[in-house]
Amino acid sequence: MIEEYKIYQIDAFADSLFKGNPAAVVPWKGEWLSDTVLLQIAAENNLSETAFYRSNGKPGEFDLRWFTPGVEVDLCGHATLASAFAIYELEEGANTLPSSLRFHTKSGILEVFREKDLYYLDFPSRAPVVLEQSLHDFAECFDILPRQVWKARDILFLFEKESDVRNLVPNFEKIKELPYFAAIVTAPADAGKPYDFVSRFFAPAKGVPEDPVTGSAHCTLIPYWSNRIGKKYLRAYQASKRGGHLLCEDRGERVRIGGTCKLYLKGSFYLE
Repeated sequence: MIEEYKIYQIDAFADSLFKGNPAAVVPWKGEWLSDTVLLQIAAENNLSETAFYRSNGKPGEFDLRWFTPGVEVDLCGHATLASAFAIYELEEGANTLPSSLRFHTKSGILEVFREKDLYYLDFPSRAPVVLEQSLHDFAECFDILPRQVWKARDILFLFEKESDVRNLVPNFEKIKELPYFAAIVTAPADAGKPYDFVSRFFAPAKGVPEDPVTGSAHCTLIPYWSNRIGKKYLRAYQASKRGGHLLCEDRGERVRIGGTCKLYLKGSFYLE
């Protein structure tokens, strides 16, 4: 028997189409299919993340899972933002929902707030600590040496200026060998820019060589930059080819990450 499933493709943290980070969002009903099948769907979509969500029976509350083309992940920002957008903007019954949604995930309950066309993620803070290791141990990861290295779930490389991050050439094979989920690179924004810091994100071992805009990375970037420059509210720019703007707030044990979404595609796929 062939089953039909709805699917959306949504650009998250995007001011316009073809910017930000595209995510596939799949509304689900009933029991999950096997992890193998969900991973195959994500691999077929060939986007950095495919999100699967289903109602858990309580108003405004949903189970949510995220898959790259290679693995299931424990936290994903842009696909959570895209899922909230799909529920509020594309699914029926949005007018009966509260002004925030609660997603039950591998990282606990994550809340998303809607304020007109903006969506705000309430995520855990993952403040980094300095990695006491020689910078030269990372000399082959990029074409230039970082100034400092920090660690949380991801490894965080600090560079001197914005152009270092924008022009950086990653060595994906060497980054794959690092004992971390992924690698973040960051630097302060140039003077006069409408944001405070820039970043890029590489997860080649997880099937995502470079992620266009990464909400979960800002769980580490926000506490780092908030502490460094002494600001609670920050603006960020992820300097991938697509690029994306993020509104950031340091709330101690939590961070708030905001942005807008644009619908690119809606349709169906079929499984036997």
